[in-house]
Amino acid sequence: MAYLLALLIGIIAGLRTMTAPAAIAWGAYLGWLPLAESWAGFMGHWVAVLILTVLALGELVADQLPSTPSRKVPQQFGARIVSGAFSGAVMGTLGGSLLIGLVAGAVGAIIGTYGGAAARASLAAAFGRDLPAALIEDAVAIAGALVIVAALA
Repeated sequence: MAYLLALLIGIIAGLRTMTAPAAIAWGAYLGWLPLAESWAGFMGHWVAVLILTVLALGELVADQLPSTPSRKVPQQFGARIVSGAFSGAVMGTLGGSLLIGLVAGAVGAIIGTYGGAAARASLAAAFGRDLPAALIEDAVAIAGALVIVAALA
């Protein structure tokens, strides 16, 4: 179960880079994810929660700006893979294998990056503009991250 969740949290990182680690930090802080005795115990500290939440909120705002580059440019794509791999590694640790979680999270981030871009483009074409599609993608990322993290509570 933890490895499937690692893949899914990676998909969330492919949609919104910082939403996945922010959700994990909140899950650890609230006691939903038993990370305190692991290498990822720092994720439950209020400082990690604050920093990751601010970064996730900033990303939600920045994503709406017309100057924001495509998620498929190397810097954006790389950040999503790193975020997915890290988030997947945390989830994999809960399942007993950091490495399997890391790989699953990275693969999920690739799926989420390309799949999210395609879905958003289709929605934007249907709406005739990007903003509604972006807001739907935001909602899916946030709700999905919450469901994934809560699944281990």
